Amino acid sequence: MLLTRHEAPQGTARWALDGRWLPADLGLDLLLRLRRDRMGAMLRAVPHSEAATGRLLPPIEAAHEVWAAGVTYLRSREAREAESAVKDVYARVYEAKRPELFFKSVGWRAVGHEMPIRVRADSRWNVPEPELTLVVNASREIVGYCVGNDVSSRDIEGENPLYLPQAKVYDGSCALGPGIVVVPPGDSTGGEDGALANLKDLPVELTLTRGGQSVFQGETRTSRMKRPLDELVRFLTDELTFPGGVFLLTGTGIVPPAEFSLAPGDVVTITIGSLTLENRVAGAAP
Repeated sequence: MLLTRHEAPQGTARWALDGRWLPADLGLDLLLRLRRDRMGAMLRAVPHSEAATGRLLPPIEAAHEVWAAGVTYLRSREAREAESAVKDVYARVYEAKRPELFFKSVGWRAVGHEMPIRVRADSRWNVPEPELTLVVNASREIVGYCVGNDVSSRDIEGENPLYLPQAKVYDGSCALGPGIVVVPPGDSTGGEDGALANLKDLPVELTLTRGGQSVFQGETRTSRMKRPLDELVRFLTDELTFPGGVFLLTGTGIVPPAEFSLAPGDVVTITIGSLTLENRVAGAAP
């Protein structure tokens, strides 16, 4: 099942399931308050016969929070050590029991498929970070996933790790989409391994296009992630409650070369599993 959010008449937003409208009063906040099995049962039961129209919006509601994990792939550790004046901090967190977690965005600030992303005006080295993004309910269960782009200013974070919020959190730095793939309920024993097996080995692909020409392509798989997905969720939610659910970016395993920096007009295309998210960098093409 694929949940998408669309611009509806009169400028409102409305959710759809597999391309057909859900009831106008059924939103993601309500769905994520349910246990995973109840959420799936509700989606199967509610009427959704009329085809959805309107442009895609980010598959998140205004009050939802987006958090992110860092240094979960070896490639990310290597890249961040290379850029940083404080190199050992990344090696230590990669090997540590506790993961790096940080706040990325609130829902109303996120952008969706084919919406513009941005780079900071005060940064000279900006990159996309393609990431599997988990959708987690109030009961701390992974109920779905979407594609995420954690746009980052590498030179700002590299100067000092304490500048991470400025390198990561700004207008146009968080893209999510195009929709949410709903994870089916677990097996008859209630375990999650069967339901989440596909998430643990999804292909991740990144293509960067400039002036109509591909300038970078990279790929990895979520199986190369050092930390289990449920471990990241557990650390995030052990001391934080999310009554309406939360989104969690799980880190990147694809890093463009050091000489590359995003520029206005560049197009970022990220494919994870069956989902593709595409965004153009705001501003005039060089």
